[in-house]
Amino acid sequence: PNGGDGGDPAASPPSCKRPRAELEPQAVPGEPGPRSGPGLKPEPPVAPAPGNLVTVVLGAQWGDEGKGKVVDLLAQDAELVCRCQGGNNAGHTVVVDSVEYDFHLLPSGVINKNAISFIGNGVVIHLPGLFEEAEKNLHKGKGLEGWESRTVISDRAHIVFDFHQAVDGVQEQQRQEQAGKNLGTTKKGIGPVYASKASRTGLRICDLLSDFDEFSKRFRLLAEQYKAMYPILTVDIEGELEKLKGYVARIRPLVKDGVYYMYKALHGPPRKILVEGANATLLDIDFGTYPFVTSSNCTVGGVCTGLGIPPRNIGAVYGVVKAYTTRVGVGAFPTEQDNALGEKLQTRGREVGVTTGRKRRCGWLDLVLVKYAHMINGFTALALTKLDILDTLEELKIGIGYRLEGKTIPYFPANQEVLNKVEVEYVTFPGWKTSTEKARSFQELPDNARQYVKYIEEHIGVPIKWIGIGKSRECMIRIF
Repeated sequence: PNGGDGGDPAASPPSCKRPRAELEPQAVPGEPGPRSGPGLKPEPPVAPAPGNLVTVVLGAQWGDEGKGKVVDLLAQDAELVCRCQGGNNAGHTVVVDSVEYDFHLLPSGVINKNAISFIGNGVVIHLPGLFEEAEKNLHKGKGLEGWESRTVISDRAHIVFDFHQAVDGVQEQQRQEQAGKNLGTTKKGIGPVYASKASRTGLRICDLLSDFDEFSKRFRLLAEQYKAMYPILTVDIEGELEKLKGYVARIRPLVKDGVYYMYKALHGPPRKILVEGANATLLDIDFGTYPFVTSSNCTVGGVCTGLGIPPRNIGAVYGVVKAYTTRVGVGAFPTEQDNALGEKLQTRGREVGVTTGRKRRCGWLDLVLVKYAHMINGFTALALTKLDILDTLEELKIGIGYRLEGKTIPYFPANQEVLNKVEVEYVTFPGWKTSTEKARSFQELPDNARQYVKYIEEHIGVPIKWIGIGKSRECMIRIF
């Protein structure tokens, strides 16, 4: 039931070798070759082997697709699991032995006690949030025991301060007052800290662990700048500095030079490396439904910039797609069902944000959107999640095209006002009206469910590798 050749993309990724002509220095006719001459031998071309390839898991919609579950599945035999962007605005849920763990900053793979969890330079870290998250999960079960001994943090990661979070709230309040609507941020300080990073006033983990007096000077300056911009803002500068100083001893053993660490991981002994994307393609700062997006690159390019690795080390790229579409907060949503059907999907799917607690808006699966995500990320396979939520429906629809002013458009609009105006072209499928939760193979799914899956696969042109039909690890059908 897939459009591929049946091979495993992780086992045999496409070749990333460049032609030798691009790699080797070229001789000029009539002149000595490169580094040749009396007493010199020509040097071999400098062309480092690609080394280990990383497997990437990315969201293909607006987040909440079930990336955590896919990562948990792959992380069981991974040796290194990485986060490359975002902060504790992300929310991934993993169920192991009937225990539900919620992750925001830590990679979901931290549950695997045989794997190292790496938080890359592209991640923004709220230190109190990091340790609170770990403590909460420690109380739930044994999955996080000894997590600090198997966690590595890049020294180049930027720090989210408490006042960044306060600024986030003030900005949202101002937007609401001035424009009548806000962006619907998580108020975790993500936008402000990435703004500090871009304006070159931010502070990183390496700064905290270096000269604390110098760190304190820069911290005070940054805080005063924000207080000048937002007079309503109250910042306990000395109190926050004291709290940050208290984290130094605890975090120091976890911190390494991230670039060197990843280079050694890629070019050392063979090992399985997994990258867990946060947020999703349609929330990407460049390619998402701007301005209702996050502040980082959550597409495949963010893997390279957020870990410090070359594109040639990207192997399989798995896109995670929910069997219907959801979105938290405001912004265009062409296939939204703001009706009884939407409420039914919300209730059956328990569509409540892990980070914010807000109800998610729900609608039909939008393949225009998923195709757009594939154009950007080049998915080698898909994971289709939460198929079981559709079990009770009489019929289902899939959006396959957009019409604007009566004409079909072959692209995903960048402008929000335009996207709000599109009319969706749907195809309709009969429902299967029976439970899929006990199926453990593709053949055990109802006929109509299989047809639904096949259509998605053929329309996108990417094979579906997994199908999710429940919350636990066991409820994930692997097709190839």
